[in-house]
Amino acid sequence: MCGIIGYIGGRNAISIVMDGLKRLEYRGYDSAGIAFLEDDKVSVKRCKGKISALEAITGALTKTSNLAIGHTRWATHGKPSDENAHPHRSGGIVVVHNGIIENYVELKHALQAEGFTFTSETDTEVLCHLINKHAARLGGAHLEEAVRRAIREVTGAYAFAVINEKEPDKIIAVRKESPLVIGLGDGEYFLASDVPAFLSHSKEVIFLDNNEIAVLHRDGVIVTDFDGNPLQKNVSFISWSPSMAEKGGYRHYMLKEIYEQPRAIADTLQGRIFPDRGEVALEEFGLTHGVIKGIDRIFIVACGTSYHSGLVGKYMIEELSRIPVEVDIASEFRYRNPIVTENTLFLAITQSGETADTLAASREAKRLGAKVLSICNVIGSTASRESEFVFYTHSGPEIGVASTKAFTTQIVALYLLAIALGSVRGTLDKSASSKLLGDLLHLPVQVEHHVLGHTQPSKTRRHQ
Repeated sequence: MCGIIGYIGGRNAISIVMDGLKRLEYRGYDSAGIAFLEDDKVSVKRCKGKISALEAITGALTKTSNLAIGHTRWATHGKPSDENAHPHRSGGIVVVHNGIIENYVELKHALQAEGFTFTSETDTEVLCHLINKHAARLGGAHLEEAVRRAIREVTGAYAFAVINEKEPDKIIAVRKESPLVIGLGDGEYFLASDVPAFLSHSKEVIFLDNNEIAVLHRDGVIVTDFDGNPLQKNVSFISWSPSMAEKGGYRHYMLKEIYEQPRAIADTLQGRIFPDRGEVALEEFGLTHGVIKGIDRIFIVACGTSYHSGLVGKYMIEELSRIPVEVDIASEFRYRNPIVTENTLFLAITQSGETADTLAASREAKRLGAKVLSICNVIGSTASRESEFVFYTHSGPEIGVASTKAFTTQIVALYLLAIALGSVRGTLDKSASSKLLGDLLHLPVQVEHHVLGHTQPSKTRRHQ
């Protein structure tokens, strides 16, 4: 997992991208780098270490630029080093990349045979040389077409951003199985792996889908498929405040997110339960009475922490609704030839809505005829767009690697679903569901007082 950030507009792109890198550092912290236009040339600064190390080598810069791309790395191909840090360049082409180029060895050998010299151990440098090769054949100033030709030769899952010295007025962004989001401003545009990277500047976003290319100019954004066909994209509004994606004085994100659990639980419940009637707002799940009554089996599929919330959810759903539930690790689901019918409810749980294995399992379940419901935290994510039904947990951004509030709110969502299924199917009467929902109303306060304690720890003190 690595982080990508880019900016084009009227403000100082260097400071905006450096700030975005700090907000993305949780995605990778073994090296970092930035590329920006300087006197009609692309200047690249990169180094091993955290963003603070990059700041140390760029801090003396007094120049400004209206275009920049940056990267924070978690090594996959090649050890953490200055040479392996992004951005990578080939001639006037500069690339930052997240993901894996699966056929990079074959491509590297072919490019070396054509005279290209490699200075790193990364698969990304292959992509950079490949784009440069096609750009040169096209005469230099045809970056979009060069990118399109290059990706026809590439196998893998990736997101990348590329700039060209000969075309200093654009950034090209490409997505295939790795998230990228575009932020919209007034005469300025952003791109990033995650919304928090630019949330303090823009809340209107376009989520790129798989096999899409975005061209960012100062006068707008054009999105096409890999063949160059223009696409109409919906603009989403991000309701998170910038402070929700910042540390807020806590020493690290995980501690902050632990203490946000009462608020996250309350937001997940807000407007979705009616204890006096013993009802859960089914429209929040997108389910109808007819769909619920027709369900004869549920698959819960997820990865990591979300998988463990699914294990808890199995017990809740089976006890309260008496529907049989199977729980699978997403990477294994599609390889075991599961028995899926039109009466199967496939429940995908993913905090980000971008977990590759969970998305692949969801697509397989949909192909087999199942109804797909996603429980996720990110509005506009791939999971939410591709699912028939969606339940948003509203926990706010979770940046800490160890999941806290996202896991808690997933459990709450599964409990709500279990009560809803039981109520509609008649395995829970009104008084029983009213009691369970009434107890849920007290959960945020109980977490705050009995789990977290009455007072929060000092935010600036070191916590062991």
